[in-house]
Amino acid sequence: MSAAILKPGNNSDAHITVENVTLAYDEFIIQQDLNFTINNNDIFIIMGGSGCGKSTLLKSLIGIMAPSKGNIYYRDQNYWQSSEQQQQAIKHQFGVMFQSGALWSSLTLAENISLPLEEFTELSRVTIKEVVTLKLAMVGLAGYEEFYPSELSGGMRKRGSLARAIALDPDILFFDEPSAGLDPPSAKRLDELILELRDSLGTTIVVVTHELESIYRIGNNSVFLDGDTHTMIAQGDPKELRDHAENEDVREFLNQK
Repeated sequence: MSAAILKPGNNSDAHITVENVTLAYDEFIIQQDLNFTINNNDIFIIMGGSGCGKSTLLKSLIGIMAPSKGNIYYRDQNYWQSSEQQQQAIKHQFGVMFQSGALWSSLTLAENISLPLEEFTELSRVTIKEVVTLKLAMVGLAGYEEFYPSELSGGMRKRGSLARAIALDPDILFFDEPSAGLDPPSAKRLDELILELRDSLGTTIVVVTHELESIYRIGNNSVFLDGDTHTMIAQGDPKELRDHAENEDVREFLNQK
């Protein structure tokens, strides 16, 4: 097995470091010259206009799409320069909640959440059942173990997907448009749940979203991707960027009514 390729420097707060990254499909550049750091316990927002490359960046961060150029480090380990075995070990530290929820419609909620526990642990059936019950309780779905996704509301399916994402106690949680399709009260409850999970589990959270209310409720750090220049044009606390960003496009985006 090859040795892990480590990150130079010693920023002990850095959980994810994106260094000189370019994302492209063949010759078509989506984003280039991306340089930013996601610190431990951040709720980090990836934001920008439609089609700017937010979801493409998320794919690269969760190990689905390799960058055309540059490095992505988790702690001090260079993911895309590591062996497949090392990459799998890093990905086992991730929890991902997709925009659609992506629950298996033919399985109950309990069976959906059991899947990663059965695949990636050697826990007994009894222990897995106990973990499933705990995770559902954490997202406010205690007692819904035997419900199928079609029997749940949109907000409940999102929370069920979140319960599955935290099944393995991940170090990093990734969200793709978590509030999409939710009414304002449900979106607010989901935001509050994200904050609670960050505080109780000590998890670093990365969120792709364009929902301004959610951005201001949960985000403490962010990067703004620009679709015209195909690069990042701002980084920092979204509330600070709203009021003080040097780039007018960033201020205009963040001050939409």
